[in-house]
This record gives sequence, C-alpha cells and structure tokens, in this order.
Amino acid sequence: MSVLTMLAALSLALALLPLGLGLVNLCLYRRPRAEPPPGAAVSILIPARNEEATIAAAVRAALSSCGVTVEVVVLDDHSTDRTAAIVRALAARDPRLRLETAPPLPPGWSGKQHACQTLAGLARHPVLLFQDADVRLAPDAARRACGALLAGKAGLVSGFPRQETDTLAEALVIPLIHVLLLGYLPMVGMRWSSSPGFAAACGQLIAVRRDAHEAAGGHAAIATSLHDGVTLPRAFRRAGQGTDLFDATGLARCRMYRGWGEVWSGFSKNATEGMATPVALPVWTLLLFGGHVLPWLLLGWAALAPLPDAVTVLAALAAAAGLTFRLLLAVRFRQSLAGALLHPVGILILLAIQWSALLRARRGRPAEWRGRAYPSTSRTGAP
Repeated sequence: MSVLTMLAALSLALALLPLGLGLVNLCLYRRPRAEPPPGAAVSILIPARNEEATIAAAVRAALSSCGVTVEVVVLDDHSTDRTAAIVRALAARDPRLRLETAPPLPPGWSGKQHACQTLAGLARHPVLLFQDADVRLAPDAARRACGALLAGKAGLVSGFPRQETDTLAEALVIPLIHVLLLGYLPMVGMRWSSSPGFAAACGQLIAVRRDAHEAAGGHAAIATSLHDGVTLPRAFRRAGQGTDLFDATGLARCRMYRGWGEVWSGFSKNATEGMATPVALPVWTLLLFGGHVLPWLLLGWAALAPLPDAVTVLAALAAAAGLTFRLLLAVRFRQSLAGALLHPVGILILLAIQWSALLRARRGRPAEWRGRAYPSTSRTGAP
C-alpha cells in the first residue's frame, strides 16, 4: 500500500469517527421535556460589562419567562458605557429586576467568574440560571432548564443556544462548537461516568442547584478561568455533582461575536484551557486536519495530477462523510449553509486560532478581553 493510499485511508477513518459518534449523539442531545415542580423559582443571573447594545433585549427576554417564578439580577461589572443606566430604567418598571454593582475585581480572578460568584450570593432562589448578556431566552427557557435540572441527579445542566452568525467569519468558525461537541464527546460516557474528562457546558447558559454550586466551591473554584464551559462542570464533577447537556436551539439565541476581529479574539482568549495545550493540540490537529481538510487536499491533487483510483475513492468518501456531518448539523441547529459548504476553511481557521493562542501563551503574552488582560500562566482553572 502506498503512502498516499495510507493517508487517504487515515483521512476516511478520521472523517467517519465524528460522523458515527455524531449520529449517536444527535439522538441523545435533546430539548428538555421534564416539567419543574409546582412553585419552582429561578434566579436568572446576568453579568454585564459594557453591554449597552445587548442588555435591554436580554433583560426583557428574561422577564418574559413563564411557568416558573423568576427574579432577574444584573451585575454591572464596572461598565464605562450606559449598561447600568439602561438596566436601572428597566428595573424602575418591574420589581422582579434588580441592578447590582460588582465589587472591585480581586487579584487572580477573571472578571466573569468573580461576577458570577457575586451574583450567586445575591440570588434569592434555589435554582440559579447564569446567562451571558447577549443571550435572548425564549419564554419557556427558564422553565425547561429548571425542569431538566430538578428532574435528574445533575447539579449542573447547560444548553447551547442557537448561534446567530451574520458574517462569513462567524459562520465559518462559531458552528464548529457543535462539530467538536457532538463529533468528539461521547454523550453516553458523559451520562454514565462521573469523570471530569467528560465534562462539557456552554458558558452562555448554565443552570445549577444552589446547594450543588456551593458544594463544588462555586465559581471561586475556577476563579482564574476564562473558560467556564469547561472548568465549571469539571469542578462540579470533582465535587461529586453530576452535569448534563441539553439542546437549547429553540430555547435561546445568541450572537456570540461580531466579525472577524471578535471571532479571533473570542476564541483565542480561553483556548489554552481547552484545545490549545502542548499535549492536546497536536492530537486535535490530527483529528481535525486529517478528517476534515486532508480529504479535500487529496481531491484537489487528484484534479491536477493522476492519483491511484484507491486514493481518489477513499478521499472522496472521507470528504463526503465530513460534509454530510457538517450539513446535518447546519440543518438541525439552523446554521449557515455557506459556512457548512466551506467547512474545511473553517477548520483551518480554528486550528490557526488555537496554534496562535498556544504560541502566545508560550511567549508569556496575556489574553485580553473586555479591556482586561489575563496572563495565561495564572489561568489554571479548578485545582
């Protein structure tokens, strides 16, 4: 067997892996159906730093929640824009809404984790629903999340909202969250095992039991982290608290980043707590480049110069498998068709972001977000 044939066979195996696992996961990753008990109450907690463009819509959507008793608490994290004034005006018309001010950021804390820890202390209800300020909840979202949390044994449940992508850069990269989640995380293992290695969440929308949050050390357990979607469920699992995921596509929506600059900065800021580690990133590069990019390179080669039929056939099957998976996700989660068709380009951009973040961290350069700098050496996550 030639080297090219072996490469093509490897690319097919690496393309079939996420397709096969993804098909299984799509059967398990569902919108929550359980109803909360009568009288259930939820504290919707929103950390906000310079969110004047999004905070009013987020608050109005949260206040429109039905089926459970809610309070909405917004923590103004030293904003320099009109965030606090906007929330204050809304609070004057609805007593369920409170505006609080964040205390000074202590050394060693990331801004979001300090804000969420403060919000947990201010909440009045036993179920805490943390949401980002750019998330818009559907009226039944709080009820569904509360039902999913209280119906099972998990101390934390999280949902991935529908990701709105209005530019090509967003459409190429942001939907890859679902590719990584559903193509490479065995959800059966996540639900059967208590290992922190199976932990996953979306920091945009996380519901926790107050007692479980306290038992896990709260957000103080991940004080230095910028990636609560990974580090918070790991902290819960280390404390013996289960975690689970649900599909929030129809329950919430979010425009995570706007344009190329925010996509690059946003995915870079917490990369070294996820994929961009010296051990993990070479493995991820093999999986993603080998399964999603290499088949197309081989097909391009075959179009320019004759290759053995076996190489062309294997590469074509691998490319078809990867594209089929990506298109399935685009349909299921209402994602951009253009982003799906340009899937290999998105993978290359994602890998470029991860390698850039790793090299930045190796040079000791801090990540920056929302006007704050976070040295990578201090962001170790939960111990």
